[in-house]
Amino acid sequence: MEVEGIVSLKTGGILWQAPLTPNLGGPIVTASGLAFLGATIDKRFHAFDVETGRELWTATLPAGARATPMTYEAGGRQFVVIAAGGGGPFGAGDAIIAFALPRLEPYR
Repeated sequence: MEVEGIVSLKTGGILWQAPLTPNLGGPIVTASGLAFLGATIDKRFHAFDVETGRELWTATLPAGARATPMTYEAGGRQFVVIAAGGGGPFGAGDAIIAFALPRLEPYR
């Protein structure tokens, strides 16, 4: 089991950590204060609160993810995307999965 966490850009100290299965990517942090991590072999895509480290949401992927999540905006809506599959311990097949984020006020 690996431990992933968020590091403060101001101090360089670890703000929080969460135990996850081995992974091949890092988190992406949104302006609304969510950290998404999906590059784990457990076929799960996780969303954490940046300030507390509390897991807010998780989704099952068709295969383990092998990449750092990406984000884009379309039609005034933000999406978070993860690539899953690719063989080996991450599972057969390839998929790109996009999740629409709720419309929230920007993180402060």
